[in-house]
Amino acid sequence: MSKKCQVTGKKPRRGKSYSIRGIAKKKKGIGLNVTGTVKRRFLPNLVKKRFWFSEENRFITLKLSTSAMRTIDKRGLSAVVRELRAQGQHI
Repeated sequence: MSKKCQVTGKKPRRGKSYSIRGIAKKKKGIGLNVTGTVKRRFLPNLVKKRFWFSEENRFITLKLSTSAMRTIDKRGLSAVVRELRAQGQHI
């Protein structure tokens, strides 16, 4: 399964990690300099979570970001499941 949230659609993003050397000007140095950059990935905080879906009297397993769990708490599980099924996802 991909590293993508089923509700919010969050997925890994690309970025860079910087290596910095030098002494700050505040400490009487010549300043901080970037001496190297390395590509990296910022991964979403995903959790595989089971919810009790009372309308169908069964458990539903979703792969969610933690912010999506807050969305489910706010809007309700049935509203979120209805929206996912309208998008064509199999749940």
